Amino acid sequence: MKLRTLDTFDLKGKKVLIRVDMNVPMKNGLVTDATRLSRAVPTILEVLEKGGKPILLSHFGRPTRGFDLTMSTQQAATALANRLKKRVHFATSCIGETAQKAADTLPEGDVLLLENTRFHAGEKKNDPEFAAELAKLGDIFVSDTFSTAHRAHASVEAIARLLPSCAGRLMEEEISQLEAALGSPERPVLAVVGGAKVSSKLMLLEHLIEPMDKIVIGGGMANTFLAAKGYNIGQSLCEHEMQDMARSIMANAVAANCEIILPIDVVAAKEFAANSAHDIVAADACPADAMILDAGPKTIELIKSHLDTAKTVIWNGPLGAFEIPPYNTATDAAAAHVAKLTQAGKLLSVAGGGDTVAALNGSGSADKFTYISTAGGAFLEWLEGKTLPGVAVLMS
Repeated sequence: MKLRTLDTFDLKGKKVLIRVDMNVPMKNGLVTDATRLSRAVPTILEVLEKGGKPILLSHFGRPTRGFDLTMSTQQAATALANRLKKRVHFATSCIGETAQKAADTLPEGDVLLLENTRFHAGEKKNDPEFAAELAKLGDIFVSDTFSTAHRAHASVEAIARLLPSCAGRLMEEEISQLEAALGSPERPVLAVVGGAKVSSKLMLLEHLIEPMDKIVIGGGMANTFLAAKGYNIGQSLCEHEMQDMARSIMANAVAANCEIILPIDVVAAKEFAANSAHDIVAADACPADAMILDAGPKTIELIKSHLDTAKTVIWNGPLGAFEIPPYNTATDAAAAHVAKLTQAGKLLSVAGGGDTVAALNGSGSADKFTYISTAGGAFLEWLEGKTLPGVAVLMS
């Protein structure tokens, strides 16, 4: 199976519906992180360069009752236009007469942005009739939103069955990078898996045991594994009901010759607050009235030593309470080491999902990784080995 790309079609004179992800964070009417907008630019500009007319579909937020001004895609139009250096027109609907007129009269060289697809119930239902209304607006469909590819939504999956369709450059790049890291990676392959809960990453951990040579487990998840080993973890965040599952994962890893790397020392504090008083203790010696908030210096050095022997790294999740200093120390140190090895040409590093991008941006290392995925849930589901409906429909 091969992914259809922009190279598949002649775009000249065609109205090209492009599914992008403009679901960006906003504050006081301004976009606070335009990463997803910037990543959409190459595909839009290429469509323009090839004589096509780009018509953009996107969701924004999670509206539940139809139109909601606070979730209009129009809020991101100016920020997108600034990055494209092109005029971006806006249609107050994504279907119907208003949208059709805007699409039919779009001047050559300009871009049209349609209103939030999720204002219509048919979007999340993957309703073929709603998809057909969307499809009326264009001649070709281009999906450039890997971040929503795990959703079987009308503007992601159903529409691709109604029009000649292909992946945009961002979608193409995301899949290429993930396949390089997971499909036939250079070994040893190491995964860094962090975050709060084992339950939310259970399928991921179970799936990674086979293809990974080593898995570093950090964050609140590590506490559950430490507790499963009989360690004292005090008042730490822990899913005690998941201890049997943690023991099962560790046993399966041994059988698969996959090394699980857990903290050997930790940073423990009695207060979950920035710069709170804290101590460094052995991983099995957290005081009864304290909580583990980060990995300790010995663990950082241990992780670095394993990174030094790796050739490929996949990163999902922080190693501690990175939002509050100094409990971002382990995440920042490990990220900086991955960045250094990557820049030296010794490592292929791919990261994404959830808090990962925020944590790596905070560390100042994100732009030095081989690739940072814009996706959250889709990145996780890809790592879990699931078929993403928004990708499957673009294969030929």
